[in-house]
Amino acid sequence: MQDITELRFHTGSKEELLPDFAPEFPYIASRVAMDRYPGRTAPWHWHGAVELSYTQQGCMKYHTPGGVCLLPAGSAVLVNANVLHMTTAQPNTVQLLHIFEPSLLGAPESRIGARYLTPLAAANQIEMLPLTPDDPAQSAVLEQIKGAFSLPPDSFGYEIRLRNALSEIWLALLAQAAPLLNQHPRRGMPSGKVKEMMAYIHEHFGEKLAVSDIAAAAFLSERECFRAFRECLRTTPAEYLKSYRLQQACRLLQENRASVTEIGQLCGLGSSSYFGKTFRESMGCTPSEYRQKWQDLDN
Repeated sequence: MQDITELRFHTGSKEELLPDFAPEFPYIASRVAMDRYPGRTAPWHWHGAVELSYTQQGCMKYHTPGGVCLLPAGSAVLVNANVLHMTTAQPNTVQLLHIFEPSLLGAPESRIGARYLTPLAAANQIEMLPLTPDDPAQSAVLEQIKGAFSLPPDSFGYEIRLRNALSEIWLALLAQAAPLLNQHPRRGMPSGKVKEMMAYIHEHFGEKLAVSDIAAAAFLSERECFRAFRECLRTTPAEYLKSYRLQQACRLLQENRASVTEIGQLCGLGSSSYFGKTFRESMGCTPSEYRQKWQDLDN
């Protein structure tokens, strides 16, 4: 199981780059200590794989365009493929993640894929499927999810045992999702357009950007751009841009020896005074104090 301390993204998009996620076995297990993330927040992102998140301790909050899900210790959630999501957490929160392509369990064109995988993975009315230990049926699934993390990766037959475990979990999730699958699909939110605009911001955040530039990246009017951000991310384009710039500033303060002034300019946050003021309002400390805190944490 890998310890993940930050999100990485594919060049030119906000699709998460999953470490060691190989086509011949599209699965990773990871442990995430949310205190290692700036503001205990994993910013908006998506991936083509499904995500099974189990809260080992603390409390997670998952945000998607369709709503918010609170996950105290001992609960879990399935986040469906290609769903935009963001997570925030209380102090000392740790989550365990199974992230895998449904094709690991069966080819999409096979009978297994058609009958069991695609109906859930392609259901746009299901962004998230939470599981709580208070429900006896869901409690059993939670035990299966936890148990799959304990399979030794270097043991003989690990891949087959893991696939079998995930298949049993998937069948249980499909049963839990049955009432939702019978509902009419939701009207599509403009998440595709938002992903295009997020990708543009990702590539140009260090430059001077206007809302008109962001909107043009997805061939939208400014009004449509505002509506799409509000509907999917519950924020404005300008607020999202500032948030993303601050996330990048945090990363550079941790990894880069450049001066605070240089980092502010690299991230499009202007002069050192404006950068310092904006950073303190968001993070509760100065950029220099933030850098020192992370240096102390790593030593």
